[in-house]
Amino acid sequence: MTLLFDAFWRAVAYCLHPRVILLSLLPLVLIAGAAFVLGWFFWEPAVSAVAGALMQWELLKTARHWLESVGAAAFYAVLPPLIVVAVAVPFIIVASLLAVGMLMAPAIVRLVAQRRFPRLEREQGASFWQSLAWMLGSTAIALAALVVSMPLWLIPPLILLLPPLIWGWLAYRVMSFDALAEHATRAERRELMRAHRWPLVLMGVLTGYAGAAPSVIWAFGAATLILAPLLIVASVWLYTLVFAFSSLWFTHFALAALHVQRERHRAAQPLPGGYARSEPAPLLIESDPPAAPPAIP
Repeated sequence: MTLLFDAFWRAVAYCLHPRVILLSLLPLVLIAGAAFVLGWFFWEPAVSAVAGALMQWELLKTARHWLESVGAAAFYAVLPPLIVVAVAVPFIIVASLLAVGMLMAPAIVRLVAQRRFPRLEREQGASFWQSLAWMLGSTAIALAALVVSMPLWLIPPLILLLPPLIWGWLAYRVMSFDALAEHATRAERRELMRAHRWPLVLMGVLTGYAGAAPSVIWAFGAATLILAPLLIVASVWLYTLVFAFSSLWFTHFALAALHVQRERHRAAQPLPGGYARSEPAPLLIESDPPAAPPAIP
């Protein structure tokens, strides 16, 4: 658990690093820009298609007549756009995670390695294409799990458990792999992820809950539809920050664990003459935490 908490506070400190702040702007511009363009061209057709599908359901027809009889017909009018937003949000989350994984994670790993582990050997255990295939495969599994579990979301406790758990599993798979792809061999990566599975899963679950937090801004019903373009940008920015912090957390933890693992293996190997090393070398820790950006006067 020492590695877990040490990696946590270091990730918090690194979030204030100017390079991390600048790196977070690129996913924000790309995802928010893509969301704006798709919304501009497909918002009205999507809402119309959902409204048409709802009109075909007999149960909803009965509900609509009842709402009209009690003077609440306006609620039925905002139901199609709310459904479109509810369907779009998971894709925004996944796009933000993929953007951070592809655009920020390699730079974050290099930053942490340069500052904390400059002598840690880079074994190039996975190429960019292997990382991309791992990310896309894990994302497809997570999306399938979300779709399959949606009927269970109608049970109040499960909607607070299932989505964060699925996002947490996805973050654990993707960010652990990205953090170790450049430095660890395939065997080292498997050994480390097996030896530290539960701390990594815990980090993933906490990341999943943190990643679900920005979705709260869509929980205010019809009022959010008026500010939807602004809220999309805000939610993408929040998702980017959450996943950037998560990438830093996993990177600090994984590289520190990899260093300890290698030193233990070296300590177990006999020296020339048959002597054994007594204990592993101490963990490399940078002397000073990353400097925070200057305060705004």
